[in-house]
Amino acid sequence: MTMTDPIADMLTRIRNAQRANHIKVQMPSSNFKLAIAKILKKEGYIEDVIQYKKGFKVTLEIVLKKSDDKYAIAEIQRVSRPGQRVYVGKSRIPKILNGYGLAIISTSQGLMTNEDAKEKGLGGEIVFKVW
Repeated sequence: MTMTDPIADMLTRIRNAQRANHIKVQMPSSNFKLAIAKILKKEGYIEDVIQYKKGFKVTLEIVLKKSDDKYAIAEIQRVSRPGQRVYVGKSRIPKILNGYGLAIISTSQGLMTNEDAKEKGLGGEIVFKVW
């Protein structure tokens, strides 16, 4: 069976790892997933991201951020899905939890947070929300 939504799979693996009280989570890597993980690290939602090769397989390992038995990611939700894409113009970019959360948006200039997209005046596809 082929996977139809690898981004939803990535987010579910992060959610499941947190529920199982794990510190690390591994998944097959792609440039898109690596870009997402780098943004999550830059914004302080994860501790680290490591990409390594085993033969032909490239694996992405995400080290989850945790302090006082609480993970930095409280909730992570897929917005745009392969069957239902969600696009926004530059004037309709959402604010997540009054600025406490963020949306990852795929723009013509690559992946960026909702704040960065608003600053640059770009719209795009809302990939997911995190807080």
